[in-house]
Amino acid sequence: MIFKDNAALYASEIDRKQGEDVLYINYLTAPFVPSIADNTSDMARVIDLISENSSIARVILVQQRNYHYPAEQILLLSEIAALYSFLTKQEAVLSIQKLSVFGNVGEVHQDISYLLVLLRQDPIGCYIELQRRVRQLRGQLEKGQVINVSGLVNYIRFLERFLGLVERTKLIQKTLPEIAGMLGSNREIYKSVFRPDILPNFTFTRLVAVIPSDAELINQYEISGSFEQATVTILKRKSDSKYLYHVMPPEYTLSEEHHLLLNIARGVLLEHRPKAEEFTDPEKTRHVFFNVARDLVSELAKSKNMELTYRELQKLARILVRYTIGYGLIEILLLDEKLQDIALNAPIAQNPIFVRHEQYEECATNIIPSYEDADSWAAKLRLQSGRPLDEANPILDSDLSFGSVRARVAAIKEPLSPSGLAYAFRRHRDQPWTLPLFIKNKMINSFAAGLLSFLVDGSRTLLVAGTRSSGKTSLLGSLMLEIMPKYRTIVVEDTPELPVDSLRKIGYDILRMKVRSALIEGTTEVEASEGIRASLRLGDSALIVGEVRSTEARALYEAMRVGALANVVAGTIHGDSPYGVFDRVVNDLNVPATSFKATDIIIVANPVKTPDGLKSSKRVMRVTEVRKHWTKDPLEEGGFVDLMRYNVEKDELEPTPELINGESEILKSIAGNVRGWAGNWDAVYDNIILRGLIKQEMVDEALRLGKPEILEADFNAKANHAFHVISEKVREEYGLPLREHVLPRWKDWMKEKFSNYSDRN
Repeated sequence: MIFKDNAALYASEIDRKQGEDVLYINYLTAPFVPSIADNTSDMARVIDLISENSSIARVILVQQRNYHYPAEQILLLSEIAALYSFLTKQEAVLSIQKLSVFGNVGEVHQDISYLLVLLRQDPIGCYIELQRRVRQLRGQLEKGQVINVSGLVNYIRFLERFLGLVERTKLIQKTLPEIAGMLGSNREIYKSVFRPDILPNFTFTRLVAVIPSDAELINQYEISGSFEQATVTILKRKSDSKYLYHVMPPEYTLSEEHHLLLNIARGVLLEHRPKAEEFTDPEKTRHVFFNVARDLVSELAKSKNMELTYRELQKLARILVRYTIGYGLIEILLLDEKLQDIALNAPIAQNPIFVRHEQYEECATNIIPSYEDADSWAAKLRLQSGRPLDEANPILDSDLSFGSVRARVAAIKEPLSPSGLAYAFRRHRDQPWTLPLFIKNKMINSFAAGLLSFLVDGSRTLLVAGTRSSGKTSLLGSLMLEIMPKYRTIVVEDTPELPVDSLRKIGYDILRMKVRSALIEGTTEVEASEGIRASLRLGDSALIVGEVRSTEARALYEAMRVGALANVVAGTIHGDSPYGVFDRVVNDLNVPATSFKATDIIIVANPVKTPDGLKSSKRVMRVTEVRKHWTKDPLEEGGFVDLMRYNVEKDELEPTPELINGESEILKSIAGNVRGWAGNWDAVYDNIILRGLIKQEMVDEALRLGKPEILEADFNAKANHAFHVISEKVREEYGLPLREHVLPRWKDWMKEKFSNYSDRN
């Protein structure tokens, strides 16, 4: 740690280095050589700072040379700091309530204050002074030289307890033979205990807990998990283009006693890491380790006569799990629903973690991880995924989940990343996205939602295209909710991202197939193309492909052609326009141009930036149908026809004349298979509007009633089912599922069902 010459004397920072918290104190402008052994003020300063953060393992006093006190020496001061905190905070020995039982409040307050100061500056001197005070006061008591006998007896008992606590510290036990017979303190005794290594002064990385003094407070909120809570502060410095995302994890706001428990317990747990095979079921491993951690903390607390509430015990156990088999502070960031991406750049110990916030976009955090953490995460990802991460395979794509949190993880290392390990975490929403949610945040409007719902029901083949972070996967997940749960759905992914588990929980018939990433070879996983072909042998099913990346594109188009009109086939692909998708599929992925005609609809989503370039919003830009009459180039031969286009001035998708006038071949094809719709464009258009109005009604009611659960997947699935049931009844009565009859009945259903649904939830 290098302090600038103008840095405040005695300024301090705590840096996490090689799995330890290292305390740096600035002595650059001090007129003396710092020494814990020689100077009472230096010892007191270190003890005070340890009292504020009991996880400090090493201390470096920074001058022209660094005076480094190793962990075994600082542990002696940590006990003193913990004792000081215990007496002043938990015991509150200077409170009027405590002092009143001793009689002469003013005199006793002065006496105890002096002893507490002495404890920080000279613990050995405090021990000797306590012995002298007890002997002196017992003598007065025996001679009957006191008026308030009861108060003196209570005070002597307190001093004896104080003495016993000091005597049991390792520092006193270590020096007890030398202390024997001493009449007063002599700091020479400390020189045999606190002997620093003298090291060169250089820069280390750190976890910055202090908020910059020149930063403007923008926002502050809490993020929480099970029995845990962390404070996030959003700050802005005039000189920085990014916001500062300052997080204070729960482990940094614990009491000193709890810190002491965690330090001891973590050392025990680290000796009992799970076996490699246990990481194949990380959720089970976490559950087992949590139970072990909870029991361990409970036993340690009892051994130290600490009382822990149920909530405190749960919180401490979860922190232990996070710092043993978990991902440390990364998990705290992943608890924040407002974060979308977390990036750790190489060299990993020389850069802060960067995050993408839904409101403040790219932010720098106050966290700088260590190389040791990065290596530990890589080992865990290899074990959990069963995939390699080495020089021959420098890329690893996997997933991470704990509790309700799901994230995609990409890790790279040498030689692809010359500076070492780097990570990118993509946080998935806790619950699946739905079309009503997308209406609410203006990614689409209600008419577009109705059109997409109609296309999914019409068993079309769809590709959701866009740039990175455009919302492709989230939009595809919302379209899966439009598939009737009675139909089987097969999902093929190399890295699990789509909300399969969430859909299964609400009654969907769904099967996930995990295939090999296009970026790696030589694993036991099945190739994506084989996985897609296997799906065709599993019976009539909707087919969803997480992302079309490589040679599996041929198999996907084979599935599109073979499974045409049986059920929906959909996937995501990188591309910023319909022609960009065609170019990638045909020229990059070697799918024959004629096979590309199996694509019915291309949905393009991209971020839209503000004029100043500082903010962006995710929007669906186009919904385009692919016609079948062209032979070589669909762009030149009119093979791409937009059904909806984004109007940047209105910030909204608008239907094109081709859609309004009923010139869509895909929609006509869907209508041709439905009795009453063939040749009846007005009925088709009416049904699209009806579906959109139902989605909009859900948004309006959620806002009006303050019930966001209306927009979530569970209620969305129930609402879709009700729509189909009501539509069928109206069709039986009137020949067609007309909007004027379906919508009022659906609204009545919603009022009744949501009331029951709300009561249950």
